[in-house]
Parts: sequence; C-alpha cells; structure tokens
Amino acid sequence: MTHIPRPYRGKSAAAIHGLARRTRTWLVTLLLVSASASSALAATPDPAKTRVYIDKAWTTLTRSMDDCASLTDTKVAGHPVLYLPAKLPMPARVADVGKRCGVDVQALPRVIDRLGDIDATQLPAQGLLYLPHPYVVPGGFFNEMYGWDSYFIVLGLAADQRTELAKDMVDNALFEVEHYGGVLNANRTYYLSRSQPPFLSAMMAVVLDDPASFHDAEARRAWLARAYPLAVRNHDIWTRPEHHAGDTGLARYYDLGSGPVLEAHDSGYYVGVIKWLRAHRADDPGYLVKASQHPDDAEAASLQRESCDVRASKVCAGAWFDGYRLTADYYHGDRAMRESGFDTNAHFGPFGGSTHHYADVSLNSLLYRYERDLHDFALQLGKAGDAERWSQAADARKAAMDKYLWRPEAGMYRDYDFVAGKPSPWPYLSTFYPLWAGAASAQQAAAVRGKLAVFERKGGLSMDDRAAGVQWGEPFGWAPTNWLAVSGLDRYGFHDDARRIAGKFNATIDRGFADDGTIREKYNMALGNADVKVSAGYSQNVIGFGWTNGVYLKMQEILHGAKAKTTPAAAEEKVQ
Repeated sequence: MTHIPRPYRGKSAAAIHGLARRTRTWLVTLLLVSASASSALAATPDPAKTRVYIDKAWTTLTRSMDDCASLTDTKVAGHPVLYLPAKLPMPARVADVGKRCGVDVQALPRVIDRLGDIDATQLPAQGLLYLPHPYVVPGGFFNEMYGWDSYFIVLGLAADQRTELAKDMVDNALFEVEHYGGVLNANRTYYLSRSQPPFLSAMMAVVLDDPASFHDAEARRAWLARAYPLAVRNHDIWTRPEHHAGDTGLARYYDLGSGPVLEAHDSGYYVGVIKWLRAHRADDPGYLVKASQHPDDAEAASLQRESCDVRASKVCAGAWFDGYRLTADYYHGDRAMRESGFDTNAHFGPFGGSTHHYADVSLNSLLYRYERDLHDFALQLGKAGDAERWSQAADARKAAMDKYLWRPEAGMYRDYDFVAGKPSPWPYLSTFYPLWAGAASAQQAAAVRGKLAVFERKGGLSMDDRAAGVQWGEPFGWAPTNWLAVSGLDRYGFHDDARRIAGKFNATIDRGFADDGTIREKYNMALGNADVKVSAGYSQNVIGFGWTNGVYLKMQEILHGAKAKTTPAAAEEKVQ
C-alpha cells in the first residue's frame, strides 16, 4: 500500500520577514543548526533524568472536574460544556465551576442504561462528561480520560507507588459503566457511542493486587463486590449483536453511531481518503459511491442510507471529491477503527475502513483475559456459579480463537475477515496479545516468539513489516503494544527476549528524552528515536505521554526487577 494523506494538519508556520537580509539570516540559521546538532550529539541518554520527568509528568497530566484545564477541548469548537449524568445531584466540587471556568454545567437528557442510548448528535453542544475522581490524561490535545490508555497509565501509577490515583482511575472507569453505559473511548459526549479495547478487568486486577490499595481485606472485598457487577455490565457490551463477528463466536469492534465522527474538525480527513482511493483505484475495497457535490432532496435522502446525512452534518456534506462520496459501510469501519485504538492503520483495509469486518486478535485476546479475570473475581466473592460460567465463556472463546485466528502454517495469530471468510494475509503485532492474555498454548507461544524478527527493530517492536505511512504500521511502535508483547513473552518464560526488547524500547525513550526533554506518544522503531512522520494519523507526535510513561516504568521492572526499581526521589538525587 502506498502512502496515505494525513487526516490532520499542523498549525500554519509564521510568515518569514526580513528577506532583504537573507545572507545574514542564512548564516545565523547555519550556526543555530550546527549548534543544535552538536547539542543533540552531545546529549547522553540518562534513565535517571527520564525517571524524574515521568515523576513530574504525573502531576502535569492529572485533571479533575474542578480544574478549568480539564474542560479544554481543541478537537471541537464552541463554548465548553460539562455534562452530569441524568438525576445525579450537583456535586459540591463543581457547583461553582460554571462561573470560575466559564463553562455551562448541564445534565444529560436521560438515564443511560446501555452504551449508545444517547445520540450525541441530538445534544445542543458537545462537552466533557463528569467523572468524580482525579485522572491522568495522555497529553496534548488528548485532554480527557481515555479507555485503553488508562490501563497502561494505571500500571505506571502502581509501579510509582501512586496507589490512590491509580485506584481513582479505575473508580472513574466504573463510574462510566454505571452512568454512561460502559468504559468510553474517552469522557466526551461525542464518544457516547463507542468504547475502547476492554482492559477494565485488568485495571481492577492492578488495584486488587496492590496491598496499598485498601486498609484491610474487608475493604478490598467490599470494593470488589461493588465493582464486579459493573465489570460484568461492561463485558456485556462486547456480547451485544452489534459486536458479533458473524457466526464465529468471536467479537469485533463496532461503534454504535453512523456517518463521520463528531470529533472531526472538518471534512479534510475524509476528502483525503476519497482522493487516495481515486488515485489508487485497484486498492479501493468498495468504499466509494458516486454522488453530487450539492445533492437535491431526493439524492440527499438516498445518501443518508448509502453514505451519510449531508443535511445534518457539515462534515458529511463536505466529504466529496471528484464525483464521489464515502459509503455508509466505510463510515462504520472508520468508527470501528477508532474504537480499536489502531487509528489510523492499513491493516484492516485502507485507512482501517474494514475494521468492523474482522474478528480481531487483539479484541478477543482481551476478552479472553477479561473472562478469566471475571472467573477469578467471582471465586473471590464466593459466586461459584458465576465462576463456572466465566470459565466456560473463556474456554469457548479460546476454542474459537484457535479455529479462526490461529494460523499454524504461519506460526502466528491472524485477524479473520468473517465477511470475506478468510484470514488477513498480513502479520500484525497483535499476534502477541494471546501471550499476554494467557490464551496461547506453550507450542503456540513458542511459534509466535519465533516470529520476533518480523517486528523487532533497533528501537523495539514495530506494528508490522509494511511501510504504508500510517501511524499504526511500519516503522512505528507504541508503548502499549510493546508492553503487551514483552509481558506476554515474559509470561511464557522467554525472559531473555523480554529483557532485550524492554531494553531497546526504554533506550529509545531515553534517547528521545535526551534529544528534546520530552516523552512522546509514538516512536520510530527502525531509527530508535522520536522522528515520526506519518501520512495517515496525527501529524504531531504528542508530548506527555501517559501510556509511554507507564510502560517505561514497567519495562524497568522487567530489566531490573520490581524491588530494585529506582524511586523518584533517588532518581532526582542522582540527576542533581
């Protein structure tokens, strides 16, 4: 697949003045570049300095409902709004937030029983969804609590002995299930139709396994007794018909909304998709439909079924190029891609537009682990019948994974296109997810381990081996997928491999931090640095970054052991 155009563009560069003195400007520029290069070359990666940054970043990235910074959202325009769950009494801590932060505080129009009960397009404005406890955001324009980011953040907080904040994060996720129908993509109204990779039970396990989380065994049991039914309710999202991967017995990603996503700034991304498909007609899976740029009423009614509602959505109306619009099925795939977290990728069709056609290795591995966790929780609560039911569900899922996802001839797990009735021909780093989940046999784990060379680079593990310009593809790598692979390898006894990759990944973080004093969202695994230029994905490499911080700390435990980890204070003392 050739390069795909960017969905998002950075800010315009400032105009350059003083062209009459260009010779002098060039000389100055050359001196600055030379100095910068010398500085970069002289910079020595120092894990202690990285560690100090992470310690301070937890505070920088922490938000709460009475913090005006929490309400900022650059992804949508308009006056900020904070929504409370319907019938929830006004919390004292937000009583004055309206005046103090210049935000409208409103209640959602109805009680939400299930994800998707509220159509966010019908709300008067998009806004932040209330959460009762502090939480850590990823960073940059990701200024809310994200579903799967939170798991890796919680891991890092627990590793950093920030037990209370880790538990707050999990309690917020449980609050989302209770009041918004499930763990959301993030706590904004435009995410009320989709979740994210289901890590809730794993997050709960982190809290339950940390002795510092509770005063005593009774408090621990009481918390689990309250959390367990909510965890079950969140699992139910993935067994709804909308999430069925055909008749495979497996699950798929699927957003319950339709048409362009509400967080889209404008039609630019979707126009870019159309342009690419028109330029690469042989690669179009059928995502295009002929249509007018300015349809009449009859055509608009037809497009509402075949594409999207041009009358109700300015983004939809603008998503036109060269006589074509995108199909309704493409928009479902686009939304499913965002629920998967792998946005944007070329693995599930161009721009991930066929994501909803796949029984996904990552999702079903997570659900297997979720069902095993629910089995363990039920036993702890004395619910033997529930425990047996969850054990049977996990066993059935593993059998289906072995049937549809395991490819013995390739020695890998492969995503299964249940619409076409065939597995994906392309390897993807999610093949390591079953190891993290404990769903692989010893033989399967050994085979997957034998394919490390497909993904392993100088800086860690790349998403795949096909350079398509997408951010969830070669040569780019991410903290969550690197951690799940390393953790899975370590779980099955491949300790040397786990340590080697952990060392590569953390060295990449250290090099990047030495270069510019930041930790980033994603990295270039081939180069082992933060030089990331994508043609489909976010044009900027966001600074923060919550899940990278958390994974760095967990990789340190792989490298040095949990008991030997450096404390923030010790790291800062070393730096000074």
